[in-house]
Amino acid sequence: MDLVLRFLVWCIVILAPALVLLRQRMKSKSKQLPPGPPGWPVFGNMFQLGAMPHKTIASLRKEYGPVVWFRIGSINTMAVLTAKAATELFKNHDINFVERTITEVMKSKGFNKAALSLAPYGPYWRVMKRIMTVEMLVNKRINETVSIRQRCINNMIQWIEKESTSAKESGGVHLARFVFLASFNMLGNLMLSRDLVDPQSEEGSEFFTAMMGLMEWSGHPNIVDLFPWLKWLDPQGLKRKMDRDQGITLKVVGGFVGERLKERQDGKEKKDFLEVLLQFEGNGKDEPEKISEHALNIIIMEVFLAGIPLAHRMLHLALGSLLHEFDWEIDEIARNDIMDTRERIGVTVRKLLPLKAIPIRRMI
Repeated sequence: MDLVLRFLVWCIVILAPALVLLRQRMKSKSKQLPPGPPGWPVFGNMFQLGAMPHKTIASLRKEYGPVVWFRIGSINTMAVLTAKAATELFKNHDINFVERTITEVMKSKGFNKAALSLAPYGPYWRVMKRIMTVEMLVNKRINETVSIRQRCINNMIQWIEKESTSAKESGGVHLARFVFLASFNMLGNLMLSRDLVDPQSEEGSEFFTAMMGLMEWSGHPNIVDLFPWLKWLDPQGLKRKMDRDQGITLKVVGGFVGERLKERQDGKEKKDFLEVLLQFEGNGKDEPEKISEHALNIIIMEVFLAGIPLAHRMLHLALGSLLHEFDWEIDEIARNDIMDTRERIGVTVRKLLPLKAIPIRRMI
């Protein structure tokens, strides 16, 4: 009994000063933070945000001022709620807030360290931004690819004709699939001077499927992003799926880059974006000497990830316009000025009930 009592006394003697110091440290740290609503342990303020979190956060300005501090799960969050505060932030503290929050799935295979959209602000990011601006996103580069785009369109027409011939009995041709493959090959020719997918190619189909998977997993809400201590468990399996599809795409792209390196050793050079990246030579001081092979693979994959969603969104609208030649008409509710302006929160703020535009067959 005396031994237990002595042990408890020593625990109190040792832990009491530690708890006092910890409490003082937390107080001094909280004094440096903007004001904000108190939150629950572990969950923070996530249950206080409601169905319209952007409006709830905006309403905090009345009580806590133009800059508010709160927690969503375990993630500390700062909201700037006035134009004046936002101006001061971007004018005087822009470097401190220049980097993006990286979701757990985007850390797969080091994607966040090499991709232009996620890489830390520094020499590598500045070099890649300059290369993209000067070599990729210019009219000269677009004009030089007219023949490439025409060839991809011709290939697409041949695919459709071949499919329609073999599908006479079934009577169905999936046009959207062929248009999508053609747009994918256009990007492949811009980046690598080669077609990447073919309706009959097993490797191309695998690459295409993996790229679609990357877009899906990166857009899924992930509980690990709110509670980082769960990342070892990966309860939704998103990181595992991302690693799998990321591995497939990097293997395919790495094969293309390896082939190009062998061609360059034989004295063969091509004028495409990959060649620009391979030819880059930095000074080694305020910029990297060369772009690593892993970074090359990530950058090429990132361009595909950026280009595919746009083609996917525009595809059905373009096909519908060509096939049906329709005009647009606003639905009856909107015409009667009874438009629902309620909102819902997501990656961006959207209307709770989207404005419906009805396609009307054009009378020719």
